[in-house]
Amino acid sequence: MPFRILLSLLLFAGVSTAAVAVETTFETTLANGMRVVVREDSRAPTAVQMVWYRVGSMDEHDGVTGVAHVTEHMMFKGTPSVGPGEFNRRVAVIGGRDNAFTSTDYTAYFQQVPANQLKTVMVLEADRMRHLTLEPMGYDKEIQVVMEERRMRTDDQSTARVHEAMNAVAWQAHPYRRPIIGWMSDLEQLKVTDVRDWYRRWYVPNNAILVVVGDVKHGQVFAWARETYGKVPMRALEARKQYEEPTQAGVRQLEVKAPADLPLLVMGWKAPRLADPQKDVDPYALEMLAQILDGHEAARLPAALVREQQVAVSVDASYDAMNRGPGMFVLQASPRPGHTVAELESAIRQALAIVADKGVTEQELSRARSQLRAAQVYKKDSVMGQAMEIGMLETLGYGWRSDELMLDKLNAVTTADVQRVAQSYFTDTQLTIARLVPQPLDTAEMTARAQRAQAPGRH
Repeated sequence: MPFRILLSLLLFAGVSTAAVAVETTFETTLANGMRVVVREDSRAPTAVQMVWYRVGSMDEHDGVTGVAHVTEHMMFKGTPSVGPGEFNRRVAVIGGRDNAFTSTDYTAYFQQVPANQLKTVMVLEADRMRHLTLEPMGYDKEIQVVMEERRMRTDDQSTARVHEAMNAVAWQAHPYRRPIIGWMSDLEQLKVTDVRDWYRRWYVPNNAILVVVGDVKHGQVFAWARETYGKVPMRALEARKQYEEPTQAGVRQLEVKAPADLPLLVMGWKAPRLADPQKDVDPYALEMLAQILDGHEAARLPAALVREQQVAVSVDASYDAMNRGPGMFVLQASPRPGHTVAELESAIRQALAIVADKGVTEQELSRARSQLRAAQVYKKDSVMGQAMEIGMLETLGYGWRSDELMLDKLNAVTTADVQRVAQSYFTDTQLTIARLVPQPLDTAEMTARAQRAQAPGRH
């Protein structure tokens, strides 16, 4: 969940619900080291279970990229007591839904079920935490699914290819340079033994967080957690390596040629991650700046570049400070036909220079706060949204209680803070620029891509 979305949840919830969340949220740690967080919400007879593992693609190393995501796929291939595909079928039979996702920083599995079926999915999830079947036959089929997913979601998508190439250039030492789905050459050589090793090393209770939100009683959930997950033995975790990205000393540029209708310009500046929610200031100011630049139709960049100057057909700003690794502030835009990428880049630089030189207005900052409060309005009543918020805060080390602090810190951002971060971070020494050069797409390749797009996929 991007930082902007998560903070939208926090802002919309506001002071009126903060106390309620604290009073209805309970936590414990099992004897095997597994963290358990339960939030009681009886507004609907449903419950969400999420198990978050603090391991993602950043924990991989060269040669086995994609193994975190492949392991996620293999988690649905069964155990000695639950056959291949049976996990999904059992969840569906009790009226639930389930899935999983892998990021650079974590891997998570979830089920949303009728509240009276919560223990059923706890038993299932605890079973595959310990007894996952990893056989060559099932693996050989699933790795083909993952490779096809890469072709469809990355190789066939020009924008995805640009971002993948940009990360590989922007980050030199940090694992964020590698794609989550893995390089195709690594996927082709990956073995089931690599997945077994990954599962053995990281899928342990003392590296996991159980989050339950819904029409439940925390005492009962704690008891069930001890009966299920509590029986999985803990194992010592390997020491994680700390990666320090070398200081960038000048602009980096790359060009990607791929089939596309329009050129694309992506500009990314190194920016700080949120390390200390209490002491940090810049990450909150950068978040508000992203909202001022591109948080609504009347925001600065759409107004200036799309409607007034008409040099762009689209422009997007994004910033995600909630990571285990370093952050980046990214602007992405496509030029309007008749204008060049160079003209678009110049217009973006001018817009940013105005912010750095003259700052932003109190009215813009106030509107940004209002937009953040209004965003994700329905998430307030979503048990899944609440579980996502808790899981992310816990897994990244901030703790679920930090949501109120983040709200206060975001609301405390001043116009001077916004101007200062614009001056500090929008410099060429921290900038990477990627440009997409459109190429024609022949009929045979168009047909092949259409077929891949229609292929069924789980994740």
